[in-house]
Amino acid sequence: MTAPARLWFGTTTHIREQPFRRSFKHRIAMLEVDIDRLGEAEKLSHLFSVDRGNAISFRQADYGERRKGGSLRRWAEDRFAQAGIKLPGGQIRLLSFPRVLGYGFAPISIWLGHDVRGALRGVIYEVHNTFGETHSYVSAFQSTGVRTRAEKDFHVSPFFDVSGEYRFTLNPGEDGMGLVVENISPDGRSHTASLAVRPTALTTPAILKWLVAMPISGLGVMVAIHWQALRLLMKGARYRDKPGQRAQRTTLTRPEATISGVAKDVRKRA
Repeated sequence: MTAPARLWFGTTTHIREQPFRRSFKHRIAMLEVDIDRLGEAEKLSHLFSVDRGNAISFRQADYGERRKGGSLRRWAEDRFAQAGIKLPGGQIRLLSFPRVLGYGFAPISIWLGHDVRGALRGVIYEVHNTFGETHSYVSAFQSTGVRTRAEKDFHVSPFFDVSGEYRFTLNPGEDGMGLVVENISPDGRSHTASLAVRPTALTTPAILKWLVAMPISGLGVMVAIHWQALRLLMKGARYRDKPGQRAQRTTLTRPEATISGVAKDVRKRA
């Protein structure tokens, strides 16, 4: 049986293609939890807690219904059901950016839905922006290396319009995970974000190593976002006012192709 929680370490890379090219890469640390075994997860280390402050913490109200007392499983099963995915009794694991020393921001959270035999059947990409809003893209998963597309229905960056499409390429595995998210505009690919991470056991020594290597990683995600935004403004990127959020908060993706190399290569770089 998979552990109730694990840590994942790796890198994220962002490449802007239009109207000029710019890229950056930095280290990241993530937390994966079995949403039905949070009590067990909390016992793995004195430095990790659920729904209370600690060095590393997981707050349920940061995800899904985003309210105290909300059910993560019910929220996830409802989204999966919209894509025709049923997971009665199957494991649902959530990979995201936890709170570090009480603060955290998760640009993307990845929900992995398995059937009772342990096969991955669905993925939810829960995207958050810096305005406190969220939108979910739901994909049925048939085999390793499935690439899916969806209409872009959510404002994330003031430097891109809410138009075009997202293309998601996910390659999950027990020894590593790669995700590539491409922003496809009418003029071609405008931005690519990727992450490549590898797991390690959630232990007190591992958390201490995390804090030494990335002591402000919780705040650091938000700082990095605004720092890169400032640099884009200085280079002359056009700023777009934030539109109102659309009423529809869930978008279903459609399969594009089954591939073997794109996300796998990203995963190997972790």
